Amino acid sequence: MSRTITVGIDDSPASRAAADWAASEARLRGLQLKIVHVQEPTPRRLAQTPLLDLEGYQRWAGRLTGDFAQDALVRHPGIEVVTEQLTGNVADELCEAAGSAEMIVLGSRGLSGLRGFMVGSVSQGVVARAERPVVLVRVGEQAAGAQRTDTGGPPSTETPSRPVVLGLDMEHPDDTLLGFAFDAAAFRKAALRVVHAWPDPATSHHRFPGGVGLHGTFETGQAALLSKVLRPWRRKFPDVEVVEASRCGSPQQVLVDSAGDACLVVVGRRIRTGAFTGHIGHVAHSALHHIAAPVAIVAHG
Repeated sequence: MSRTITVGIDDSPASRAAADWAASEARLRGLQLKIVHVQEPTPRRLAQTPLLDLEGYQRWAGRLTGDFAQDALVRHPGIEVVTEQLTGNVADELCEAAGSAEMIVLGSRGLSGLRGFMVGSVSQGVVARAERPVVLVRVGEQAAGAQRTDTGGPPSTETPSRPVVLGLDMEHPDDTLLGFAFDAAAFRKAALRVVHAWPDPATSHHRFPGGVGLHGTFETGQAALLSKVLRPWRRKFPDVEVVEASRCGSPQQVLVDSAGDACLVVVGRRIRTGAFTGHIGHVAHSALHHIAAPVAIVAHG
């Protein structure tokens, strides 16, 4: 079975943004776009209610997926688009659909007047359980081409792409995560900014003798460690410009501060079993709620 870029939709503006991003990504990677709508099962006693028009709802869902497909073909000519209507628990069905996908894309809406973004229960469930990359796209976000628009005009192929930003945990520098980020940058012909945060040593403050020197030594060592991890990936992707950003601070804040100009932010989620299967990690949680760019959560071992 060929890989697809799969997007889960409803009739919200966030889904429109997600579908447009997914279509652009499908064109960028030369993959099929699959548009999926999931209908929650109707309880038996409600299904027997004369006022409930199940056939009318199904026709509406068919028109919805068809409209999304037509929009994708108009805005991104040349891609192959298929649609699918499913019935079941929305998060369960989307997780299953993600299994045969290169990635699954979902929409995420902003909180008007407040700092941060709302991640619905369905999206959170898919992010926490899917073993394929999950990308959350905000309303109004540019599609995957992501050229800069510094002059205020529309994007063009002559303007440089905004960077892909990878938040990397140096204790678990997983190859799946690194491979996804380097691929994303290579497809976009964009720079890859790799962000690594490290804590300030407790004894490096100015009031301790030799504290300033200790801080500098630790900083140099952390930067060297990041360079060592990235060295084989630089050789594998010689055309990708890599910017190494090893910074002191909390991983959540360092990543958010580094992602203001990103076209895509990539973070990892360790696959867990048992009581913590729904835990996505503090850095991923912060990225989903505080970064305006599309955020890709990549599950890894």
